[in-house]
Amino acid sequence: MSSRSKWIVGLIVLAAVVVRLIQIEQPFVDRWSWRQSDVAAIARNYFENGFHFTRPQIDWAGNAKGYVGTEFPILPFAAALCYQVTGVQEWVGRIQGVIFFAAALPFFFLLVRRIFGEVAAIWATFFYAFAPLSIVASRVFMPDIPSLSLAIAGMYFFLEWVERNDRRALIASALLISLSLLIKLPTAVIGAPLFCLAVAAVYDRPKFSPQGGALSKPPSDNRGLASVGLCENEDGGLETAAPWRDLLKRLLANWELWLFALIALVPSAIWYWHAHRIAETFYPYHFFGGGGFRIMNPAWYWKIAEETVRSSLTPLLFALAVAGVFVAPRGKFTGIFHWWFAAMVAFIFFVGWGNRHQWYQLPLVPIAAAFAGCACQWASSRLGAPRVISAMGSILLAAAFGISSFHCARPLYRPSGAGLRNLGLELKEATTPSALIIAADDGDPTVFYYAHRKGWHFLEEGIYQGNPFDSAQIIADLEKLRNRGATHLVFYRGTDWWPKYYREFAERLAASATLVEATPELTIYKLEPAAR
Repeated sequence: MSSRSKWIVGLIVLAAVVVRLIQIEQPFVDRWSWRQSDVAAIARNYFENGFHFTRPQIDWAGNAKGYVGTEFPILPFAAALCYQVTGVQEWVGRIQGVIFFAAALPFFFLLVRRIFGEVAAIWATFFYAFAPLSIVASRVFMPDIPSLSLAIAGMYFFLEWVERNDRRALIASALLISLSLLIKLPTAVIGAPLFCLAVAAVYDRPKFSPQGGALSKPPSDNRGLASVGLCENEDGGLETAAPWRDLLKRLLANWELWLFALIALVPSAIWYWHAHRIAETFYPYHFFGGGGFRIMNPAWYWKIAEETVRSSLTPLLFALAVAGVFVAPRGKFTGIFHWWFAAMVAFIFFVGWGNRHQWYQLPLVPIAAAFAGCACQWASSRLGAPRVISAMGSILLAAAFGISSFHCARPLYRPSGAGLRNLGLELKEATTPSALIIAADDGDPTVFYYAHRKGWHFLEEGIYQGNPFDSAQIIADLEKLRNRGATHLVFYRGTDWWPKYYREFAERLAASATLVEATPELTIYKLEPAAR
């Protein structure tokens, strides 16, 4: 890497960190408040109830323990350890994503540089660093960016092994991929580009000979490739003359790949089996991410595509990425980003329901950034403009992308969960620590986290299926939870219409509860004890 590139990448990393530190102490009230509040609750329960790593606890299981099946909880556990020094602070959880993201940026640069070239890598790093979804996802208390960052570093070391036959790089890659899958299982789509590299590892181990920062063909007369049924095409790629059966046989015969699979996959298999058992055994019988495998209608996928272009990437980055697909340099390993993209398309299609959450499309950002970098590199080499004009064009492009990213990211910062947080803080003042809260919160546990109270979502069953059918359903749910010890029932602005709309429920509420507080933002009732 040239000294100029080091300075540029260093400045990109520094600027990326600075941008993410803005409002790093923000409460968990932004667009993804509910997911962050769950992770934060697990961290606080570790801190307060003992560091029982294999038993993560949430707050919305009422008077039950609240153990749930979840990803490998290393992030909330690490935050809980930090709480012993800092106390419970939002920035402790948020800063983890910033650290992982910043640490992975140089690996992303090196990965793209080896495959597409130095100019493409600089632009790709810039686009990845400042894409809207990348900015927001790397400053929230969630496992997605740490998992993706580990996967990117793991892919870089896997390429190192393929090129240099360095088993230390293979072990490093396996460990990083293993931790990545433990932290977030959907990151398994990284298996597609890894398979592409594994094929190369089986058939040929090219020697790295940078010419302008890009991969070049190893000096070879092609006889070694021909002996295993391969030949190099005119672009430097591999063409298969042997059948796929022979390819599979060679892959299965490679003990190093078996070692990689053992390290990368077995820990995840053990942990997720344990997490599934936890979800089956303990109330509320919840497994994070469960039920996402569902194919949806075309309008659903169109909405995801539109959100990806408009919000996750920006239209400018999307347009550059599309252009980059067609002008990207052709070489031995250039297909890995195509494979990664194909795997992401399949994932979005088959896990259609799960992809209602925008952060599941996060791997599309580095993919798009890499192709957009190729488009910029191609334009720079073809235009042949004087250096001053080229520099001005680069500045204008960077400024245009920065402005568009700012406007696309702003909505994701909006405090959409502020009302639930305010309700939680009010409950913390108005109730005792032993209170059990029934919260009509649309399934968002932010109210429980900031109330520092246990309780149930209301309705307890079917909370994610929309509004109640009728008063009978609400009354039945209310009486069941009163019998289990509920002491308070609360509404926020989004649900305070329930007592006005469901009249039989309002009558039952008047007979069995006392109004404690009512404002335009919140309503709090104290429930009469259930008859024994």
